[in-house]
Amino acid sequence: MINFNGTLATQDSNTITQNRGFLYGDAVFETVKIVNGKVLYLEDHYFRLMASMRVVRMEIPMNFTMEYLEEQFVSLTNQLAISASARARITVFRHDGGYYLPVDNTVSFLIHATALEVVKYSFEEKEYEVDLFKDFYITKQLLSSIKTTNRILNVAASIFASENDLDNCLLLNDSKNVVEAIQGNIFMLIGSKLITPPVSEGCLNGVMRKQILKLAKTIEEIEVVEEVISPFELQKADELFVTNVIKGIQPITKYRKKNFKVNVSKQLISKLNEIITVA
Repeated sequence: MINFNGTLATQDSNTITQNRGFLYGDAVFETVKIVNGKVLYLEDHYFRLMASMRVVRMEIPMNFTMEYLEEQFVSLTNQLAISASARARITVFRHDGGYYLPVDNTVSFLIHATALEVVKYSFEEKEYEVDLFKDFYITKQLLSSIKTTNRILNVAASIFASENDLDNCLLLNDSKNVVEAIQGNIFMLIGSKLITPPVSEGCLNGVMRKQILKLAKTIEEIEVVEEVISPFELQKADELFVTNVIKGIQPITKYRKKNFKVNVSKQLISKLNEIITVA
């Protein structure tokens, strides 16, 4: 028997009782954008998921091919009639059993999906304010660069942002440098130099981060670099923006007393949408 919200019930009646993702955060995940029945940046998502599973020593099933996983995403969104534009997430978790030490390293997966209102990337030209979140810090280690279900720091930062009427927060690592935003990588433009922190600083190895690094290099007047970002540099920036595969690019318009432009963000959004049109 178990006690669930004050009521005694059989253990079998609650599927999360022994789930390792729930009990220990023993799970990794990928969130993808599906457009016209295709997973955008499929190869990048697939190889990051495989790398994440290897890092945490999960056994990768023989049928976990890129084609198989795409089929699982698309079949679900087709069934839901949302394959024109959808957000889908796959969570891979180790099988029940054991405490910190698993009984074995075999896995199951769960995919869920929701409709997105628009196909193309866009952003509203309205104020988007951020500040630093300094209650907890990201550690500079390999685990910080993969997507595990242990996102309690991001949850706490989201609550902090909501309580302080902020649209987002910038997260710091244990060296007190800016690493990323709550739900995406951070880019900073100073003059003609576009900077994002290297993965070694503890930021997520984002799929959209990779696309933006590539696309920004096609803008002639911009130098693209991966460098440490100090909080003191934020006030000097001309632009700041956050990237992830669902939103694409979210420009930051205000940090404390500093307001920012959105010119390069617009250029990059346009380039992202060209890729979608081709796909």
